[in-house]
Amino acid sequence: VQLQASGGGWVQTGGSLRLSCETSGFTFDYGSITWFRQAPGKEREAVSCIRTRSGVTYYAQSVKGRFTISRDNAKNTVYLQMNSLKPEDTAVYYCAAIRQNVISSSWHIGRSYDYWGQGTLVTVSS
Repeated sequence: VQLQASGGGWVQTGGSLRLSCETSGFTFDYGSITWFRQAPGKEREAVSCIRTRSGVTYYAQSVKGRFTISRDNAKNTVYLQMNSLKPEDTAVYYCAAIRQNVISSSWHIGRSYDYWGQGTLVTVSS
């Protein structure tokens, strides 16, 4: 299984970016994909998750209403649309996959995930 995260870049406060997580070898018939982020000097944080078959989604409170996760099962790709970006959103964003339908109490637990992408840097300038 391979995950390829892309779409990061530099944007001003209030701007938008769309991240992509292309997968290979991971079936979308059953499983979940989550975006995590890690800012310099901070712990890794779960941002948003989607169950790849049903489309059920979960969001961290800090991004709810600003970020939208979606998937294209035909392309085996998950997206993270990020709007109204803030400087505190600056981080390296990673996508991770697990062959389970995660639930609301566990989707944010990074050590549960089996596969990780290489990360893409998002920088939001104030």
